[in-house]
Amino acid sequence: MTLKKLDADPSTLETVLEELKSDESNRNKINFILFVANNDPTTNRSWCPDCVRAEPVIYKTLEESAEEVNVIRAYAGDRPTWRNPVHPWRVDPRFKVTGVPTLVRWDGDSVKGRLEDHQAHVPNLIRPLLAPST
Repeated sequence: MTLKKLDADPSTLETVLEELKSDESNRNKINFILFVANNDPTTNRSWCPDCVRAEPVIYKTLEESAEEVNVIRAYAGDRPTWRNPVHPWRVDPRFKVTGVPTLVRWDGDSVKGRLEDHQAHVPNLIRPLLAPST
């Protein structure tokens, strides 16, 4: 149906999540957070080869859904920033991100499903995350 993309980074993710939650038009939409690496300014491509492989597959799979979907592209930073063991998303108990890309289904205040970096490029693993929440 429709896929709306929003962008965030460690300093703006909380604001984006709050805006998403408070906007009445999002009540019936499925929300995802896609944790990805930033683009390398010298190539304008992600420094993360897994992100380069997974992102188009994720967007295509979500766009093919009959559901209304929001996806927050949460940019983790350049390689040294992401590799820091105390990166905010590594230590946040809600996310516990260990690798990029990581796709999580976000229902209000918690993760309701996730695909880690080695799974996020597989459409047959993405589709079940679109199932109605129970």
